[in-house]
Amino acid sequence: MVTGTMSLKFDTLPQSVDDIKASAYGSLSEPEYTAGLFVAAMMMYEKDKDLAFEMVNFLKGPEPLNNFKISFINDRLEKGAKFYKIRSYFEGSSPDNDYTPEMPYTTVPIIRREDTFENEGWARVFMKSTGADTEREVRLRLKKSTGQWFLNEEYLLPDIRVPKSADPWA
Repeated sequence: MVTGTMSLKFDTLPQSVDDIKASAYGSLSEPEYTAGLFVAAMMMYEKDKDLAFEMVNFLKGPEPLNNFKISFINDRLEKGAKFYKIRSYFEGSSPDNDYTPEMPYTTVPIIRREDTFENEGWARVFMKSTGADTEREVRLRLKKSTGQWFLNEEYLLPDIRVPKSADPWA
C-alpha cells in the first residue's frame, strides 16, 4: 500500500558532486532525495560516464561502486545506446517522444509503501519508469551519525519499451 509520494524538481541537472551537495536535496535527509538524485546524476552518463559515476559514488556514501556494478550499469545502458532508460524516470518522457523529459526536470513520483522502513536503518522506495508497467525498487541505508540516506542498491535499469524511433513495429 502506498503511503506517500515525492517528486524532485531540477531547473538544471547536477553537473558535479558540488552541485548535488548544493541542491535542495543535497542533505540526503530523506530516502527519496537520494533516489531522485541518483537518476539526476545518471543523466550525466551520456555526456561523461566518469563524472556520472563520481556523483553516484557520493550518493553511495562509504561504499562506492565496485567494478562489477560499474560494468553492470555500462552493460544495462549498452554504453549509452539505451540511455533512454534513465530519461524514463522523468515526467513527460514516453516511448512516443523518445523519452524526452519535460522541463524543468521532474522525477516520476518516488513511492513510499507501508513497508518502506521495515528494517531499522534501511529504506525501500519505488519509481515507475514511463516505459514500464511496474515500479522498480531503490534500497537505501541510513548513516546514523549524519542522518543521511545513501544508495545501497537500485533496480532501475531493466529493459523497458523501446523508443518509437527505434521500434521497427511502430
